[in-house]
Amino acid sequence: MNTDTTPEPVAATSQPGPRKRPKPGERRTQILQVLAGMLEQPGAERITTAALAAKLEVSEAALYRHFASKAQMFEALIDFIETSVFGLVNQIADSALPLPPPGKAARIASVVLQFGEKNPGMTRVMVGDALVYENERLVARMNQFFDRIESSLRQVLRVAAEAQGSMTPTVQANAQASVWVSFIIGRLQRYARSGFKRLPTEQLEASLKAIG
Repeated sequence: MNTDTTPEPVAATSQPGPRKRPKPGERRTQILQVLAGMLEQPGAERITTAALAAKLEVSEAALYRHFASKAQMFEALIDFIETSVFGLVNQIADSALPLPPPGKAARIASVVLQFGEKNPGMTRVMVGDALVYENERLVARMNQFFDRIESSLRQVLRVAAEAQGSMTPTVQANAQASVWVSFIIGRLQRYARSGFKRLPTEQLEASLKAIG
């Protein structure tokens, strides 16, 4: 039995340092990422700033240091959607390279649907499910988004109709663009309302050929 009562040295324990504060831009991005993540939960109720702050482990006041309102947060998500989607759509529409039928319209539809599939939370914003209780201008902005998609479709479909010798290329393009955008919105709505189980790109190639 050891009778030595000399206390053994205690190893120094490192104390946790102060929590590192993210830079303003980083915190803003983090807020939007968490908001988008919360929107990805199937059947999610209306997201409150209190719930968002709790998820981020900050106060609601901390949120308002970066965004004046929750509507402004959703506007930032819509900015991301518009920038991501139209960056590609405009490249397709402006390209001089011809594409085989169903051509550029199919490529535009694919871009929108693939974006929605990869970003479920954004899909709920795009189809308006996440905006039901929010500011009406947000719904108007998403309506304008699809109006712009339809305009891009009309552009490429009119060129295709002219190349095919249509006597009424503008009328034909207008009717076709309406069908295409209805298909896109319908696929995105089904994706959101199925709890993200029915993928918008399901049998996409065959579906696009049927429309085109």
